[in-house]
Amino acid sequence: MGTSMASLQLLLTDKAVARLSYAKAGQYVVRDSELSGFLLKVGKRRKTFMAEGEHWKHGVREFRAQTKLGEFGELTSRDARGKAKDVLGQIARGERPGGEARPKVQAITLRGAWQNYLDRHLVRKGRDAGTIANYRDHVERLLKDWLDLPLARLGETPTLVVERHERLSELNGPYIANGAMRSLRAIYNHALKTNPDLPGVNPVKAIDWNVEVRRDTGMGDQDLGSWMREAFALESPIRREYHLLVLLSGSRPTALKKVRIEHIDLRRRILHIPRPKGGPKKAFDIPLSRAMVRCVVRAIRWGRLLYPEQAQTWLFPADSAAGHLVEHKEKRSVLSKWGNDLRQTFRTIAQVAEVSELDAHLLMNHSLPGVNTGYITRDRLLSGHLRRQQERISHVVCKNAAGAEPAIQRWISGPSKLEVRGPLLQQTSLSAAA
Repeated sequence: MGTSMASLQLLLTDKAVARLSYAKAGQYVVRDSELSGFLLKVGKRRKTFMAEGEHWKHGVREFRAQTKLGEFGELTSRDARGKAKDVLGQIARGERPGGEARPKVQAITLRGAWQNYLDRHLVRKGRDAGTIANYRDHVERLLKDWLDLPLARLGETPTLVVERHERLSELNGPYIANGAMRSLRAIYNHALKTNPDLPGVNPVKAIDWNVEVRRDTGMGDQDLGSWMREAFALESPIRREYHLLVLLSGSRPTALKKVRIEHIDLRRRILHIPRPKGGPKKAFDIPLSRAMVRCVVRAIRWGRLLYPEQAQTWLFPADSAAGHLVEHKEKRSVLSKWGNDLRQTFRTIAQVAEVSELDAHLLMNHSLPGVNTGYITRDRLLSGHLRRQQERISHVVCKNAAGAEPAIQRWISGPSKLEVRGPLLQQTSLSAAA
């Protein structure tokens, strides 16, 4: 009998054990056919009686134990069997055989693990409020019925996670289902650091991820003229300038809504974004092209005219509790592209303007691909090279509005006149001597 027979099962008696051949290399295991958890490990020179078992409570494995009972020759199989029964009885009662009894620790629930992850990771590392809101929605809404479930239960029963992912995919869609599972994966991994009794394999590994296709909703340069007409027709001039600045900067929409006047340096032509996605450590400056400066100046003037109090603080003021623009969505029938559509458009127009992929990444504050790019100092490129690339992109955007109506050309070409239409004033223009 050799090592190829890695695990056998038979009634462990003295005669049966004596007939077993020693392993040629390594060891093999022989399990008793009558008493589960009683076994013999056979090595090259020794045959050792063992007892092993697991203690489970409320469907969760609290611990697993394996105890050496003695060597064959020093201990008969009958005596070893008796010892094994004692050890297995201890395990069944929740007592760890051998050594001091460990104090029982309350099994951490999903609620507790989520709170720890929120306090010690998301908040401590300054994650964006939107990021935290997404996690909260995933855990407290989509996984609400699991909040008081021991996290170990999920670790021991990954089929629960698989079934929940499939159910969420059907009810909420593939993207939201994947997002909820990514949140659960992060929380479980964080809990593993301080809860060594948790099963070591993250149960989210068991799911088959839904295919996610990047949504290509950006415009090409040939679409910009019609979009400019839509934007120009917006009733709110502040929203008009906001959408135009998203297009010209390629910035994340949420970041631009919260731009303060103090973040703007018109002398250096810089717009500072202190808390982008990723938190304060990802803070960066956007170089402003001439078209972007004109857009910013118009927004400031309109703000002072329409919301003088809020405009002291915010670039895009509004009559909201926050004091700034909160909701940037428009009806598609009114403005066909907004938000991340415009961010994707910026990437596309950058290619038309023959701006390199790397420079586009830098302008949009994307994580840089590749190892060598980590040595690029963005701030050193800001006032020269990156601003020139920004000008090229803005030039393509404005050039495609050149054939539009004269009023649209006046809008994007300078801030000297503020066009007032509709309910604002029944006249065509207003001097903006702010």
